[in-house]
Amino acid sequence: MGKKILVVDDEVHIVNILKFNLKKSGYDVITAANGEEALGVIASEMPDLILCDVMMPKLTGFEVCQKVKNDDKLKMIPFILLTAKGQEVDKDIGLKFGADLYLTKPFSPKNIVDKVTEILALKQQ
Repeated sequence: MGKKILVVDDEVHIVNILKFNLKKSGYDVITAANGEEALGVIASEMPDLILCDVMMPKLTGFEVCQKVKNDDKLKMIPFILLTAKGQEVDKDIGLKFGADLYLTKPFSPKNIVDKVTEILALKQQ
């Protein structure tokens, strides 16, 4: 069984692209359509890594990241923020909230898979 990746995005086509490419690379993929749903999935599924959009309804990716990183049971889960907001100040905010990586859209699916693999390999060391 592969590592479990949670993909959180309110844009279905982004979720489908990421899900397809991650599954093709041997990962198990679970999804959530917004930040609120993501918190429930994180609690029940305990993913090995979270790949989360920033701009979403209900809770932003920043808020989800902050909640995960402030929870002693969850804070070790690697968290990648994925967003169209490429401003340096936004990246700083994401990293301040505890994100392990901040990637901007548009993205290369291969690059995302490579980053996921790299972060999970570092976590195992």
